[in-house]
Amino acid sequence: MCDTLVARGGATASGAMLFAKNSDREANEAQYPFFAPAAMHEAGASLRCTYIDIPQAARTHAVLLSRPFWMWGAEMGTNEHGVTIGNEAVHAKIAPGATPSLIGMDLLRLGLERGASAGEALDVITRLLGEFGQGGNCAHKGRFEYHNSFIVADARDAFVLETVGREWAVERVTHKRSISNAYTIGRGAERLSPGAEALASDHGLMTPGGTFDFADSFANRKRSALASGHRRWCRTTELLTGHGRALTARDMMRFLRDHGAQAARQPDWRPDGILGGAVSAHASYGPVRRFGQTTASWVAETGEGRAVHWLTATSAPDTGIFKPVFFGPGWANGKERAALPDFGPAPSDVFDARTRWWRHERLHRAVLRNYPERMAAYAGERDRLEARFIGQVEALLKRGGSAAEAGALSRDIWREADAAEARWYERVRKIPENPAYRPSAPMAAHWGGLARQARMRG
Repeated sequence: MCDTLVARGGATASGAMLFAKNSDREANEAQYPFFAPAAMHEAGASLRCTYIDIPQAARTHAVLLSRPFWMWGAEMGTNEHGVTIGNEAVHAKIAPGATPSLIGMDLLRLGLERGASAGEALDVITRLLGEFGQGGNCAHKGRFEYHNSFIVADARDAFVLETVGREWAVERVTHKRSISNAYTIGRGAERLSPGAEALASDHGLMTPGGTFDFADSFANRKRSALASGHRRWCRTTELLTGHGRALTARDMMRFLRDHGAQAARQPDWRPDGILGGAVSAHASYGPVRRFGQTTASWVAETGEGRAVHWLTATSAPDTGIFKPVFFGPGWANGKERAALPDFGPAPSDVFDARTRWWRHERLHRAVLRNYPERMAAYAGERDRLEARFIGQVEALLKRGGSAAEAGALSRDIWREADAAEARWYERVRKIPENPAYRPSAPMAAHWGGLARQARMRG
């Protein structure tokens, strides 16, 4: 269960494209920022994706990805040309493929490595989808196969791509758009794969002689409701469109921290039970959130004179903080890491305090044991610190700072954010668990099991 949002330059304060995504995966499925440099490849070379080998491209672009530790692909990412992509699981009346093939996260990375514009990346994904299909287990534990949807954007253009097997539909974003775990392209598709209507007809999903509606034909509404896909799509659409002013990166961060309309009205709200409408998700014991929670968050701003990406590099954006990375047009990142901070060692699904993701988990899981009081203990400081980071980045962009200056600023900010999280962890541990806000027995049992699986103590 994920959510991806985009706003074109005409709807933003800076005139740049704004992109935002929460990646919701299993609670112990650590995710981390991963940089791959641009490269040339020998003719006839092959590429091993998560499950299958495909022919390698002659040249691949430099990419920055948010990557679940065990797979080749990524949940979201960007490339040196400013193309940014996020994907979602979607549920169709036609079962997804179980035979290992390309998974949605592979297609996302392939689009970034091979596409120098949003249009090119879109063509890469649809061509590979037609050639190899999609399928295979996308779960870290257990089994979970699904079809995929994507938002593919660059500084000038943005598209929604929704798929069923090898078939697909494309809609161009005109203003603001979001996707969740639900089909949303109806009769207004700009492009359809050649076999989309035939697939619907062959499965009895299309009224003969009627106008083809991609979502109505293929969407499994009951399965999507179980994943709260349509409900969250309505919420993210409301957040995007409910402004009388131009959007900023900070607005997108706030949207990714949203727990739903009901939570916004309850000062003592806590993430316990059925949390279907929450954009920022915490694993709970209910069927919708039992395994899935937000394991990484990303906000991108790409346009003339700016290519800035704000990453949590941790789970739970409400308990964490967004930090800047300068990557894309204007920064020297094609073959080396000049403007990148130190992301530290890659995590796994076992607790490791050397990794940023698991260090933050100590804070996140401590907060869950008394969410209203422990979150309130540092939320104001988090917001002020984040606002200062944004101000520092804006000052650098305004004076046209170099890649070296951007890299130094980014590294300083990431170090300061790490120190702040360590300080907040010590602070929340001193706040007793309030019986009024203590997790319910099912919630506590669920998180206790997750801690044992991760070999995490305390």
